[in-house]
Amino acid sequence: MNKNFSFSEDEMNGVVEDTYKNIINECKKLIRETNCPNEQIIALLSLVASTYTSTISKE
Repeated sequence: MNKNFSFSEDEMNGVVEDTYKNIINECKKLIRETNCPNEQIIALLSLVASTYTSTISKE
């Protein structure tokens, strides 16, 4: 990961916060609609994270 990067305060209070809220809301929606356990959400989020892990390791 590029250690020199950080989100600006405006980004943290804007797009980053919005993205976080959207992810949380979509996970809650998935639980409501499928009645899946939290462990399934964790597995899904891990899969999403792994998509970016390969990108980080190449940098």
